[in-house]
Order: sequence, then structure tokens, then C-alpha cells
Amino acid sequence: MQADPHAMMQAGLNLIAQAMSIYDDDLQLVTCNRPFREMFDLPPELARPGAPFEATIRYLVQRGEYGPVDDEDVAVRRRVEQALAFQPHYMERSRANGRTISVEGAPLPQGGWVTVYTDITHIKQHEGLLRARSEELSEQLLTRAEELAATNRKLQATNAALSEAKRELTEMEARIRLTTEMMPAHIAHVGADRVYTYSNRRLNAIMPGRPSNILGLHMADVLGTQAYQAVLPYVEIAQEGRASSFEFTDEASSRRIRTATTPDGDGGVYILSQDVTEETQTRNALQQTRRRELAAQMTSGMAHDFSNLLTIILGSQSRLLRMELSDEAQPLVSATLSAAKRGGRLLDRIAAMTTGRDYTPTPCDPAALLRDLKTLATSALPDGVRFSLEDRLGPGRLMLDSGQVQDSLLNLILNARDACAGAGRITLTAARLKETWLEFTVTDTGPGFSPEALKRGLDPFYTTKGGEGSGLGLAMVYDMAKLAGGRVRLENTATGARVTLRLPLREAPRPAEPGLALLVEDSPDLRDAIRDMLRAQGHSVIEAASTEEALTLATQVPGVTLILSDITLEGAATGLDLLDRLPANAPPCYLMTSLRPDHPLHRAAKSRAPVLRKPFTGADLGQFLATGQQP
Repeated sequence: MQADPHAMMQAGLNLIAQAMSIYDDDLQLVTCNRPFREMFDLPPELARPGAPFEATIRYLVQRGEYGPVDDEDVAVRRRVEQALAFQPHYMERSRANGRTISVEGAPLPQGGWVTVYTDITHIKQHEGLLRARSEELSEQLLTRAEELAATNRKLQATNAALSEAKRELTEMEARIRLTTEMMPAHIAHVGADRVYTYSNRRLNAIMPGRPSNILGLHMADVLGTQAYQAVLPYVEIAQEGRASSFEFTDEASSRRIRTATTPDGDGGVYILSQDVTEETQTRNALQQTRRRELAAQMTSGMAHDFSNLLTIILGSQSRLLRMELSDEAQPLVSATLSAAKRGGRLLDRIAAMTTGRDYTPTPCDPAALLRDLKTLATSALPDGVRFSLEDRLGPGRLMLDSGQVQDSLLNLILNARDACAGAGRITLTAARLKETWLEFTVTDTGPGFSPEALKRGLDPFYTTKGGEGSGLGLAMVYDMAKLAGGRVRLENTATGARVTLRLPLREAPRPAEPGLALLVEDSPDLRDAIRDMLRAQGHSVIEAASTEEALTLATQVPGVTLILSDITLEGAATGLDLLDRLPANAPPCYLMTSLRPDHPLHRAAKSRAPVLRKPFTGADLGQFLATGQQP
């Protein structure tokens, strides 16, 4: 038979020599031990849990425990009021029966208080005997000895209360530190001397390459010259008493950092820093999409009219060619036809740039992409131009729009070919940059970019090839990079020109194996249907309707192997917010949506994760989870 824990605890309390009682916030008895009942000769009803403190005090007053009193009600009320405003205390009191007791009280963290009563009659008698038998000791020395003994007892009681308070503060500090260390941001405080006095040890996660333990270090030594100079003006503003928020690029890690500074009122500054690299890349992609839409609106009408004019010109010149013309007129008509056809091709290029397909990354083997590109490039180069490929990416699949990336790289290689003028060397290098960017670099041994080309090379219609160029090649590469959230840089080297194309580095999710799937969908009917599809493919399924529910399940339920989430969910947060808030070790997340392909959320999602358009069948879902691509 299992022992009663309450009975065991009560038996243990009864073995304690001192009397003890515990009352709660409502001044009702929680528990007491046998010595408490025996010391004050309490009736059974006052020693049971729930007995009112006031009734016990009234009983003791009536028994003469506190000596003669003028007004019983006043004496009881005074002690009850003292209990309601309870403070830690230690005192020694002579009882009506001639015994002397010490009373030590301390608060409890959960409310209420515990009081310990110790019979110190023998100690007091010993002190009296010492006084009587030590006539050689001065009265002052004896008095000091007694005071010291009483003070020591009070000190012990105070130390016990302080130890309990210290324990509570230590636990509170540990909870606060654990909470701050779980936040996806770096929280810190620097003093007036800009030396770190607090950190939640998340700096290394936000700005890789920095130390985690930075207490006692100066900001300049921790951040480095470039980052420190970027944040210094805002730290100075905060030290003057004004809060601020700003963004900067940390060149050491290639991360985009958003930082907020708040003054502490004593010359120091609280600093909150977040990594917003992916957010910035997505924002740039959306801005480029909006620019495209605006350009398409502005040019569509003009292109329509211009196309009609070219059609009239081509028709007229074709009729002229069928007529009997002079030898001088024949070349003019042919030249006009050639120029009109070139104008038509130019319209096609403009249409491709303003209304072309979106950047749609899917799982891709970059090594295979580069091998195919080398085959295409080599066949397009003359014998005097050598081409070399340096693949430093390593194994693994990445999220890329392989068609647009390959077209852009081929465009850069052909531009380099033209710059080499039949003889030279072209090198394509592919590498990872600080696990943030995928960087492609095309270098050549041509004459390099002119100062004007360095400034205007990415502008539409700017060309250095005269009548042979449209001026849209590099502009289309730039357009693709911006749609992806990346960038293009033109520069010269000691031996020629260099074009650098950077794209966001996104690891492709692992193909989904049968396991525990987290389905995030706010429509009960759709949840039922998709749950059945997942189970038919061997998955076990747990479900959520909102981002908050999904985060709780993803972080607390062990064994989740994949997350399939709708973009629009219950509440204000979306599937993109779920992506942002998932921990680094979270399983792969796939998105699905019924939004139009041109919807901003749909466009933003396609640059972040595989997206499956609704409606879909079970076979479509299986292919999507296996390849990460829309069937």
C-alpha cells in the first residue's frame, strides 16, 4: 500500500523539538506540529488545518499568554493587524507560566508565513546563573554578553530570510536569462564607456564570427571596425537620451542587421539586434516585382502602337521589294527591313524584361547546372577563347530557378567573349559566401569596363557594342538578381573585367520520407482532405490551424519530419511568419496556397520555400514532397 505523503510529512514535523505553525494569506492554519499544540495547550479545533488565526490569538489572550490586558478585543485586533502586515521578525517573550520562548517568523514564497517557537528557559537560566556567579565580571560586560547572544539569534533569523530571498532572486534571474537566450535576437547593455555589462549570448547567432561571451569587452573589440562605425552614431544618440532604430550591413558576415537602441538614463544603452537578411532579400524581390509591373504598364501601350507601326513598315518595305527598283533603292529597302525586324526583336526583349516570368526557385543540383552551362558556353566560344569553371559549392541541392540562372550566366559569358575579341580567357567561379550568398563570378582578360560602363552598365539600353547590341543583356541579369533578392556588381581587375552575381543561398529541403507530418491549415474541411492524402503516403499527422499552434507543436513534439502549411492561416500571422520563426533545426517546411500567382504573398513565398498551388490531388502532393516542385 502506498504511504500517505501528508501523513509522512506530519510525522516528521512532530519529531521536531521546536513548536512550528504555518498560516496562509487568509490567516488560516495550514499545518502545525504536536509541540505547538502542547506548548500552548491548544484545544483540538485550533490545531486543525483551517483554524482561524484570530480564534487562536483570542484563546491565548484569555489564557493570559500575553499577561494582563485591559481590553481583550483591542489586544486581539492589534495582533491580527500585525499578522496581516507581516514582516520577518525575531523576538524573545516571557510567558505567564514563567517559561521563556523565542519567536522567529519568516515569509513563504507562495504567501503566508511560518513561525518557529523555541523554549529557551534553560538558556536564560544559565545566563542568570552566570551573572550571579561572576561577580568579578562587570555589570557592563554581562549586559553586553546577553545582548550579543540575543543579537546572534536575531542575525541567524535574518540570514535565513536573506538566504531564501537570494534563492528566489537566483531562480528569477535564471528564468529571465533562459527566456532572453531563446529569443531570435541579441539583447545587450553597454555602459557609458561602451563596455558590455549584459548580453543574452546570442550575438554569434546574429552576427557569425563574433564571440558569445562578451561581458567586460568594448564594443569596438567585439564588433570590429566596420560594424562598430556603423552603430556608433546611433549609440551616441542613445547616450544623449534619444532612442533610435536603424539597419546596416555587417560586411564580416554579409548579414543585414536591424538594431534598436534605448537609453538607460545613466549614460548607458540597451541594444536589440536582429538578423533581417532574408527579410531584406524578400523585400528587394518584391520591390523589383513592383517596378516590373509599373514598367509593364508604362510600356505596354507604347509597345502596342510601336508594334503596329513596325508591322506597317515591314509590310510597305516588302511591297517595295516586289517592285522594280533602282540598284540604289534596293539596299535601302533591305536596310529598312533589317532595322524594322531588329526593332521587333527589341520589343520582344523589352516584353521579356517587363512582363517575363517570375524568379521561381526549385530544388536544383548546382553541379549539374554548371556542367550543362559549360557545355553550352564552350560550343559558343571561338577557338582562341579558353573557358574554365571552378565549382567550389560542394555537394548538396540548392533552391534556384535553374533556367533563369543558367540564362543569366550564359549572357555574362557571351559578353565576356565579345570583350576578349577572339583571344583570351574566361573563368566562371561558383562559391558559397559566409553561408548567406551564392556567388557566381565571371572574369575575362579583355580591356575591362570603361568608367562610364561601370556606372551605367546595368541600365536598360546602355551598350558599348554600337548597333550590334541592344543594351538589355546586363539589364536582364540585373532584373533576375533583384527578383531573387540578390545583387550584381561590375568591376575591373588587373587583367580585365569581373561581374559578380550574388543570389540568396537557400538549401533545398530534403525529400520527405514517411514520418510525422505537421499539417497547418485553418479550414477543417481542407485539413480532413489533406490529412487523408498524407496518411495514404505513409505519414502520421498532427494538425494546427494557426502559426502559434504550429510553432508550439514543431518545437515541443519530438519526431516531426516535415511541415506542410498554408500561406494564409487563422489569425494575423501567415505561413511566411511561420518560416521566419521556426528554429534552425526545424524539419523542412513546404507551403501551399490558393492565392493567385501574382499575389504578393505568393510571390514572396516562392523565393523562400517550395509552394504547391491548390487544388491538388494526392499524386500531386506526393510528387511535390518528393521533388519540391509544382507538378
